[in-house]
Amino acid sequence: MFKKLVATLALLSAAAAVAGLGTYATFTSTTSATQSALTTGVVQIGLGASGPANRLTLGASGILPGDTMQRAVDLSNTASAGNDALASITLTTTASPSSALDTDTTNGLQMTIDSCSQAWTESGTSPAYTYTCGGTTKSVLASRPVIGANLALSNLASLASATTDHLRVTLSLPQTAPNTMQNISDQLTFAFTGTQRAGTSK
Repeated sequence: MFKKLVATLALLSAAAAVAGLGTYATFTSTTSATQSALTTGVVQIGLGASGPANRLTLGASGILPGDTMQRAVDLSNTASAGNDALASITLTTTASPSSALDTDTTNGLQMTIDSCSQAWTESGTSPAYTYTCGGTTKSVLASRPVIGANLALSNLASLASATTDHLRVTLSLPQTAPNTMQNISDQLTFAFTGTQRAGTSK
């Protein structure tokens, strides 16, 4: 019995010695690299502050069937952090208060948007301005009822960063507007939304 105990202790001591050798016999090597800064881009669009760069804030009164209202506005991609292009810009229009001017899609207000390759030339007196283009005119939104959600705008230069579109928004009341549209009012809101370009390799 004593011999077996001594032999067992000897085996345990040998195993401990081997384990100890394993602990101190591991070679290691470490290397590293620090990446330069990673920064996100900016998606930002804006409208002109005031004056001929933003007449959308002007209302109109005494509107009769056949009247038109032209309003110029500059729409800009103001992102400056690199090439922050946009995939699209859409327009959502809402009315509050609302009336038949916006709910009647046939006889109510109709909207058209055009762009000019340079700033529009403004004529007339407030708020009855009219605009002519001294450059190239393109259609941005074909004539349609004034109220719409996420309306796709075409032919925009401002999809590219640090560029501006000179837009003319034309609202018209059709000749078919009925007598029931007398003495009513609307307040329109124009909300432009820019969506980032598709993901790419960086």
